[in-house]
Amino acid sequence: MTRRLLLSHLSLILLVLLTLEVPFGIFYARSELSRLTHAAQQGATTLAEVCEEKMERGLTADLPELARTYGQRTGSRVLVADRKGAVLTDTAALAPVGKDLSAEPDISTALHDHPAVGTRNDPSTGDEALFVTVPGGSDATVPCVVRTEYRLGPLKAKVHATWLALGAIALGVLAAVALIGFVLARSVTRPVRALERATAQLAEGRMTNPPATDHGPPELRRLAASFTSTATRLQHLLQAQQAFASDVSHQLKTPLTSLRLRLENFEPHLAACAQDSLDKALGELERLSRMVQGLLALARLENSALSPEAVDLGAVVDDRAAIWTAFADEQHVDIIVPATAAVHVWAVPGALEQIIDNLLSNALRVSPPGSAITLTTVTGRREGSCTPPVVELHVTDQGPGMTGPERQRAFDRFWRASDADHDGTGLGLPMVQRLTRASGGEVSLEAAPGGGLDAVVRLRRAGSHTQREHPDASVKGSKDSCAGHRCHRSPQPVAARGFGKRELGAKK
Repeated sequence: MTRRLLLSHLSLILLVLLTLEVPFGIFYARSELSRLTHAAQQGATTLAEVCEEKMERGLTADLPELARTYGQRTGSRVLVADRKGAVLTDTAALAPVGKDLSAEPDISTALHDHPAVGTRNDPSTGDEALFVTVPGGSDATVPCVVRTEYRLGPLKAKVHATWLALGAIALGVLAAVALIGFVLARSVTRPVRALERATAQLAEGRMTNPPATDHGPPELRRLAASFTSTATRLQHLLQAQQAFASDVSHQLKTPLTSLRLRLENFEPHLAACAQDSLDKALGELERLSRMVQGLLALARLENSALSPEAVDLGAVVDDRAAIWTAFADEQHVDIIVPATAAVHVWAVPGALEQIIDNLLSNALRVSPPGSAITLTTVTGRREGSCTPPVVELHVTDQGPGMTGPERQRAFDRFWRASDADHDGTGLGLPMVQRLTRASGGEVSLEAAPGGGLDAVVRLRRAGSHTQREHPDASVKGSKDSCAGHRCHRSPQPVAARGFGKRELGAKK
């Protein structure tokens, strides 16, 4: 903005200078030429009258000295010819005495009692010269003709010096205006830059340096004051919301645990017909506990500043697949990871583990017995050749899938599909989306070929030393399709990142 304001000021001043100085320079050059022409005409006319008087008195021999003296005084070349156009004297000695010049246009015009004024190249130097040829008589007869020539080199040098002076003045004015304009532009844009910094800080979650409200034009001061008030109120609202979610989650954990213990203590004293109601109550209580735990996890994510770092995606996929295989075996579902080269991606610490855990939990909930869940890594580029390379992690199941509108709403908090079982919390996919975006990537749900759902996590690739994976490294089928791939088996279930098998935030 400073550069634009400065350029606008300089452009305006330059236009004013051009409007003033160019016409002045042209007028000065023309006036100097006109002044020289007028002085040359007057001098030549006076000299012609003196020559006429000398010739009438028979003092023709005095003409060379008279012409030489006049030429030295005026710095011109003087030529005098008689009534027939024969040369009587030439101060430059270019035309010998007696040479007939009556055929030359200016001499011929003067012999007909008309002066001639113009420019031509000087025969001795080749430079442009101004000539003035006047008749030397006041009667109808012309006794003599006088031609005076002035070199235009000194006049042109004077005009050029004037143009240079005008240019120097213009540069000086532009430099002064540039300095003054820069100071003014900086003073005007300082509040704007402060607003920009404050906006960037607010976008990062906390505004530590609010813009000053006592600098700059009145409009920007009012804007800074309004922005500060709005940002402060927004920060208070966000802090209140985060504090509420965190406090409620913490406050609910203790009574929920106490309630669970009391319900479990009722079990020995209940009749068999009431056992089913107790199991349902415990199930709902467990779902409520997972929901509180998910809200607490989301609150921690929103309250923390996370910086991505390079993570080996292949190692994390292998680790999580090995842990979740035990849960998959209980439902007779295979977890298949095609063989791929090592690849590093940018992700916040611990994000990949939680992303994969939530996606595998969702996939297991909808996978029928005998089906498979495939984790595929594909390296490519986002749309556009100038974008950095990305790595796509596909978690594909063979379940019933989701419709287009359901896939669009799947990342809304607490939303679950109408046909989903009732022990999900609706917080798993929002957490996946939050962790993926904090890592600089994106997540989407797509329809899998042949049915099912394909959860695609796109992350930026870290470093250039990793190899490119094959894009067709996806595997379909059941247990028979495990040939040539890593099918993981674990002897006993292991909890993943603080979540039990039923505690990972399922969405469906």
